[in-house]
Amino acid sequence: MNFTDAVKTCFSKYADFTGVASRSEYWWFTLFIILAAMVTSLISDKLAAVLWVAILLPSFAVAARRLHDIDRSGWWQLISLIPLIGGLILLYWLVQPSGPNRYVGGVDTPGASV
Repeated sequence: MNFTDAVKTCFSKYADFTGVASRSEYWWFTLFIILAAMVTSLISDKLAAVLWVAILLPSFAVAARRLHDIDRSGWWQLISLIPLIGGLILLYWLVQPSGPNRYVGGVDTPGASV
């Protein structure tokens, strides 16, 4: 998946927490967020704040789908609330390669058959 496809996919699945997201989709969207934040903060602080509000939900959604791709619940994002170590653990999981998981096809119920 390339940069533009990843951004389009993440915005088309704005609040979709089901299914999976590939590593490339997650990291291209993360790069988009960083670049957009840099540009908008140079223009206006208020515009940067609007951007953060606009991308909050899709960034949580793509991270949840990325965690599904490594067979972890999207709720594991909350581990980042633990100072220092939580963010490092989450980063480690987000860079892992795709693997077999129970979330393929939008099935996000643990224990459900695929």
